[in-house]
Amino acid sequence: MTDGTITKSCTNIDLHAFERTREAVAVDPDIGKGGFKTITTWEDGARARTTARSFTVETDEPAPLGGTDQAVDPMELLLASLGTCLTIGWVTQAAKRGVDFRDLRIEVDGDYDLRGYLGLDETVRPGYTGIRYSVKVDTDASPEVLQEIRAAAERTSPLFDNIRNGAAIDSRVEPIA
Repeated sequence: MTDGTITKSCTNIDLHAFERTREAVAVDPDIGKGGFKTITTWEDGARARTTARSFTVETDEPAPLGGTDQAVDPMELLLASLGTCLTIGWVTQAAKRGVDFRDLRIEVDGDYDLRGYLGLDETVRPGYTGIRYSVKVDTDASPEVLQEIRAAAERTSPLFDNIRNGAAIDSRVEPIA
């Protein structure tokens, strides 16, 4: 790091902060309870902008589905959310084991059947019919350690859990004041 470049390493995750939070929540589970909030604002056509804390994400639909294809599709965003959550889990679990990666890539893909989304067949789900991911990693860790990391990353991933087990959804409609 003497030339100003940042070295990519699993050790760059702040395990001390992670462990301090883990210990604090173990002592008082209530401090580990919270929530996230996003606000999605319709921009035009199929385009929308979502704000999460101080960050924004834009979405759109591909042209064949009525959009302008100017941003990521929400279905792709779900795959990206899973991939990024698993990436954080892999890096965290590797760092906890003293393992480092030279490179890590998680590829997530999903299958859909447009008949559900287009309302053509009520027996077809509008969402993914299946989601798969593969991990490509450049490391000196043994295959057994990589399987431990995979299992721990899946076990602790909020997105993996939400997709696999679903989360209860409550909805309401309110006029804009």
